[in-house]
Amino acid sequence: MGEASTDWREFVTRRQASDEETVRANRRWWDGASDWYQEEHGAFLGDARFLWGPEGLYEDEAHLLGAVTGKRVLEVGCGAAQCSRWLAKQGADVVAFDLSWRQLQHARRIDEASDEPPLQLVQADATVLPFADESFDIACSAFGAVPFVADSAAVMREVARVLRPGGRWVFAVPHPFRWCLPDDGGEGGLRIRDSYFDRRPYVEQDENGVATYVEHHRTLGDRVRELTAAGLVLLDLVEPEYPEDMDEQWGGGWSKLRGRLVPGTAIFVTEKR
Repeated sequence: MGEASTDWREFVTRRQASDEETVRANRRWWDGASDWYQEEHGAFLGDARFLWGPEGLYEDEAHLLGAVTGKRVLEVGCGAAQCSRWLAKQGADVVAFDLSWRQLQHARRIDEASDEPPLQLVQADATVLPFADESFDIACSAFGAVPFVADSAAVMREVARVLRPGGRWVFAVPHPFRWCLPDDGGEGGLRIRDSYFDRRPYVEQDENGVATYVEHHRTLGDRVRELTAAGLVLLDLVEPEYPEDMDEQWGGGWSKLRGRLVPGTAIFVTEKR
């Protein structure tokens, strides 16, 4: 959930938010919050590491994407493209895109400070991908785009469209069960407050009721139905456990206390058949 500044969250509610309102709010939020986000989490993310979530699961250990060397890979909602930079180092041909121009500026900043060739970066909306049919072998996303669009089923259809047959689509999102609990890593975050089945998005809005940040909720079943409707097969559902030796708290909802009891991240491993 948004946390860059209290100025962005004067009012918090659960209400419907249209595609247009969601895109407008989240583009503005990430453009405004990306400096804070990279400063706050940049060291944990690294410049060229593929981190799947706050639990510290990295792709070089998890191998959820399979072999990437020589493969054409699309990163969906790349942020500063740390994952794409790691993929490029493994020999993948990577294209990374994000809705936020400021996040892409951070990606370019990191590129310019390295000795590696710059990444292929695109500003795009995940529901309308500017890429040809069957043009990628792999698509991936670590907390990018999927929770931040009103029509996540459209994202699944678009990713399936640009994947070649046999291509893999792997994405990490906040675990749907987190929506039952307050955004609190302490004892207060262990008490169920909301219905798991309440699919209204979480909305931060200003004093005029204009959304400044929107995050959409889907149940596990919703996600599976979106995937199968798009012609994708679910191969695995990974729920990383919080490491016993990690004390770092990520945002309000990921902590050692909560991580011992409830999942914080869900990673869907799928394939286009």
